[in-house]
Amino acid sequence: MVEHDALNFTREAYDAAASTYAQLFRDSLRDSPLDRAILGVFAEVVSASGDGRVADLGCGPGYVTAYLDELGLAAFGVDASPEMIKLARQAYPGLRFDVGSMTALNIADGVLGGVLSRWSIIHTPPQALPVILAEFHRVLAPGGHLLIGFSATDDSSHQTQVFDHAVAPAYRWWPDHLAAMLRESGLPEVARMVREPQPTDRRQFKEIHLLARKA
Repeated sequence: MVEHDALNFTREAYDAAASTYAQLFRDSLRDSPLDRAILGVFAEVVSASGDGRVADLGCGPGYVTAYLDELGLAAFGVDASPEMIKLARQAYPGLRFDVGSMTALNIADGVLGGVLSRWSIIHTPPQALPVILAEFHRVLAPGGHLLIGFSATDDSSHQTQVFDHAVAPAYRWWPDHLAAMLRESGLPEVARMVREPQPTDRRQFKEIHLLARKA
């Protein structure tokens, strides 16, 4: 029930904020060479595995999905917010975008070369995360890669911490704890990128990207 209520609240909050969100973050990749770099690494390893099909889960208004398409991947987006999917379809009519939940993806077993989860788990209650990681594992082909981005806590005594997000309640994760959860889900970490908070950042949190591979 907690997970269901959290998903409904988050969906409604992002529906209400969709237009503002799309405008605010439309050019965020242009201004972030580190993000472009890790997405480039992700695209390269997915392509090298022989299957360029990628699901951008929590795709929002679709600009990252479109960037993955520019990098040569057969990318499509999934988001719980119908308004976000509506905006993504309008902005990128040549790409596929579906309304869906990460807890029960409408994707067949083992068909994807890659899964991107870019800040899409931050609104997930900690007890619900293993279900989502199991879905990531299920839809990935053997040797497929997951790139997961999230806000991190520096306090190892707290595996998760709630923080005040502008749209909906959110969680920060101790990176080693999340990496251990990935490993237990059959997705061992192969690399990570750490972005330290900058003086101009509104929130002084580390940002982490973990790259994992299905064994």
